[in-house]
Amino acid sequence: MADLKSFDVAVIGSGPGGYVCAIRCAQLGFKTAIIEKYATLGGTCLNVGCIPSKAWLDSSEHYFQLGHQFKLHGIIAEKVRLDFATMRSRVQAVVKQTCDGVAYLMKKNKIEVITGVGSFIDAHTIAVDGKPALKAERVVIATGSKPSSLPGVSIDKERIITSTEALILPELPKHLVVIGGGVIGMELGSVYARLGSKVSVVEYTDSIIGTMDRQLGKELQRALRTLGIDYYLKHKVTGVTRNGDEVMVDAENLAKNGEQIKITADYCLIATGRHAYTEGLNLEAAGLEADNRGRIIVDEHLQTAVPGIYAIGDVVRGAMLAHKAEEEGVFVAEAMAGQKPHINYNLVPGVVYTWPEVAGVGQSEEELKAEGRAYKAGSFPFKASARARASIDTDGFVKILADMETDEILGVHMIGPRIADLIAEAVVAMEFRASAEDLARICHAHPTYSEAVKEAALAATENRSLHV
Repeated sequence: MADLKSFDVAVIGSGPGGYVCAIRCAQLGFKTAIIEKYATLGGTCLNVGCIPSKAWLDSSEHYFQLGHQFKLHGIIAEKVRLDFATMRSRVQAVVKQTCDGVAYLMKKNKIEVITGVGSFIDAHTIAVDGKPALKAERVVIATGSKPSSLPGVSIDKERIITSTEALILPELPKHLVVIGGGVIGMELGSVYARLGSKVSVVEYTDSIIGTMDRQLGKELQRALRTLGIDYYLKHKVTGVTRNGDEVMVDAENLAKNGEQIKITADYCLIATGRHAYTEGLNLEAAGLEADNRGRIIVDEHLQTAVPGIYAIGDVVRGAMLAHKAEEEGVFVAEAMAGQKPHINYNLVPGVVYTWPEVAGVGQSEEELKAEGRAYKAGSFPFKASARARASIDTDGFVKILADMETDEILGVHMIGPRIADLIAEAVVAMEFRASAEDLARICHAHPTYSEAVKEAALAATENRSLHV
């Protein structure tokens, strides 16, 4: 193996964490290789996750607005019909353009791309498809995650599907049952509801998007009822079976002493979360092991127990978010270069790309109450926003939580129009430890959706909101 190619850094996995890490390594002067098992770069996010789902969300929202909301603007469209095949093709074109862009970035930054399954021979020697391929002084594991399932449920990828298959269905479902009311379930459920499918959401807990501030879940559930989505909250799925083109979902109503229900549909989406993916890495050969949830254990510098081996993204602790993985990729590259990078995990925003959009950063009210922290809250509804009324996007609100004594912003939680973009204002403010009054005193252009942030900050500052 003495004649193997040598690199300063080898990155295993080309998702947002991996490819961004590789680019930053190259910028810092490291000779870098990236290993990807699939033919296209970009990982789950670009190929079967963030990018195709957002393309579906945008297309389905345009279709829904044309059929239901444009008439309120005085735009009359008759005989509107859905060309599902063309919509699906557009989504795949967006995916291809984005993945091709990553391939271009690899060439631009002189990063060597190696296609195949990467695995450890030892801590500094990597095999590809089982054959010794390269040596690296440092290795970054960025192999991401895969969809999880339920005990006893067999995913056939045809009628009982994961998010991967839900993005490339050959037809529009008549009735889609979504098991799991989290981010993935609500995003894809809303896509098919807007396109005309009957959608039923079965959720074990008493709230959708349960990891976020509870007010957000309640408001999103209310807003999406206009799409005809049925919710079965506090229901435990006990079985999913297929009979030809039908899927039967059995569940127990936990709020009614286990009362049994059965839902029959033509597709069932299992959206019960994701798990770290390390299959085929041969971690033991490098002296590594995973924890009881399959994640690779790292220290505060994202280095494993073996010096020179790092891990980032979904394969380590923390939220499974593309932008969190990107930040970790940059962090690791800069740490290897001797710099002093920074990540504040409390300020990694979470976003749900339904319409209305949902986002939150920092602590929720539930977390502050559990902590016993004295806080104050200010909120502003979009129905009081002139800009939201102009665009007929009046669902939702902005809520700001601030320390009772110091007025420092502790959490910002939003649901409404263009929230995925608005949340960045809150992240910037909190990164610099701004107070609610700081935000309240910043001039926001009128009329804009962002004025809701200013008004919520005013509401948190001695209840000074001006327009409600």
